[in-house]
Amino acid sequence: MSSTSMPKIPEFTLDTASGVPFYRQIIRRIADAVLAGTLPPGTRLPTIRSLAIQLKINPNTIAKAYAELELRGIVTTQVGSGTFISEAPPEPEHSERESLLQDLVHRTILEFMALGIPKDEIPAALAKYEEDI
Repeated sequence: MSSTSMPKIPEFTLDTASGVPFYRQIIRRIADAVLAGTLPPGTRLPTIRSLAIQLKINPNTIAKAYAELELRGIVTTQVGSGTFISEAPPEPEHSERESLLQDLVHRTILEFMALGIPKDEIPAALAKYEEDI
């Protein structure tokens, strides 16, 4: 796997107020990006050290997240080359897909509410922007 002209991992921040451990947030963000296609197979992930510096957290936290992602078959590690999105990441099971959807909807509702949009106005807001997709 060559790292030339590969997509860059989307930058993200960690939610310190959520109560969700940082390594789980990293796993979720990377898994979500793989499912969404923004991290296609073969994409090289940042090194543990560089991501730890970017997120300002302990490198062991990144290592734990990468190890879990490897156990799930989402990434592969090549000694001396780096960590890459697997060529054939596993499809999430139905229960995992439901869990991912529930988390996504929950985060989206919270973001709408943070913008001052009441829950009852969210469907209309989504319908308005659905036309742009």
